[in-house]
Amino acid sequence: MKKQSTKGFDVVPLGDRVLLRSLSAEELGSKTLSGIIIPETVDREKPEQGMIVAVGEGKYDDNGKLIPMRVRVGDRVVFSKYSPNEIKLDGKEYFILDESSILAVIK
Repeated sequence: MKKQSTKGFDVVPLGDRVLLRSLSAEELGSKTLSGIIIPETVDREKPEQGMIVAVGEGKYDDNGKLIPMRVRVGDRVVFSKYSPNEIKLDGKEYFILDESSILAVIK
């Protein structure tokens, strides 16, 4: 089980949940190298992108066998816009969601 440490406490997602942060404008490619922010002109119903900062241990099947997580800390992912729960830790916004709400890993 990987965890994210944030100023004196650890965040450990339970089961098959992941903790991720939103990607910055630079990471999303919506800000040029000179610092100009390119406005969003695409449909806001598109899936979101984030970087995984912590993962749970996985999910147990009906026979009690642990199914390990397929995503790892540091993976850049696309997730469904309405699936995550938003939380704030140390003034920063994070999302917690089930691994099944992750649509793809960006390589």
